[in-house]
Amino acid sequence: MASSSPQSKYRFSLVVLVLCFIVGSLVAVASASNFNKDFEITWGDGRGKILNNNELLMLSLDKGSGSGFQSTNEYLFSKIDIQLKLVPGNSAGTVTAYYLASEGLTWDEIDFEFLGNLSGDPYILHTNVYSQGKGNREQHFSVDDAPIREFKNLESIGVPFPKNQPMRSSLWNADDWATRGGLVKTDWTKAPFTASYRNFNAINACVWSSGASSCTSKSPSSTSSAGNTWLSQEFDLGSQEKLKWVQRNYMIYNYCKDTKRFPQGFPKNAHYCLEKLRRETLIDPFFRFDVPFRSRLASARETRLGIIK
Repeated sequence: MASSSPQSKYRFSLVVLVLCFIVGSLVAVASASNFNKDFEITWGDGRGKILNNNELLMLSLDKGSGSGFQSTNEYLFSKIDIQLKLVPGNSAGTVTAYYLASEGLTWDEIDFEFLGNLSGDPYILHTNVYSQGKGNREQHFSVDDAPIREFKNLESIGVPFPKNQPMRSSLWNADDWATRGGLVKTDWTKAPFTASYRNFNAINACVWSSGASSCTSKSPSSTSSAGNTWLSQEFDLGSQEKLKWVQRNYMIYNYCKDTKRFPQGFPKNAHYCLEKLRRETLIDPFFRFDVPFRSRLASARETRLGIIK
């Protein structure tokens, strides 16, 4: 984690707005990021590459190593769009991770991990929120163009909340747990495995740099323009109904119900779990989600991550 913390006035709740499944190959959209300017490849010994006039970034994994990259900016809040093409075919044992994470022992992290699959089997999207180095907040979902999560800012009652974080991504081997609990191993004869990224866009981002924020105001007027309307977006009844539908049809794991995992009682914030279950609350403040996606060859998935003040 960075040594400096954002000012307390920058309080926000985290909402995973949409995970869209897009059939077909990666397609061009209105905005195109410059990966050479906005990102740096952080590991992989040449396995990560920036191509196509800096508009495409590709990570690869072989038996020797995976690869990864991170953004040059650290974000306090933003709506983040990216097109991500997952490993096609037999990707069992691999993990393609797309996440925000700070540095240090008490790091903050908001992550999406796409767990590889056998050809034709669903992808699992494994997500988590770490606050000050602590996670253990799991639920598992299948999602198709529906909101799946809200992580509320409850620092006022002692609940840690994520701070300034670069956007990162990595492709790595995790065949000890990623596919069917580790029963299915990585088939290295299919290597190298590749994942591709394009059209990154951090919309109306509040960037943390050199101990200061790029945000000048959080007044209503600062969110009045058409491009900023998402900043004042609330989790309305329609979104709650979509979330309820997702939970009913696609949730495959919820740590709030896992008494075998927590025989001595739930972690901190467990009272929110119990209250949520008792009242059948639709908003999920303290959880991780895993989402099976039906994999298709040469398909793209656009991830929209909204962090709302």
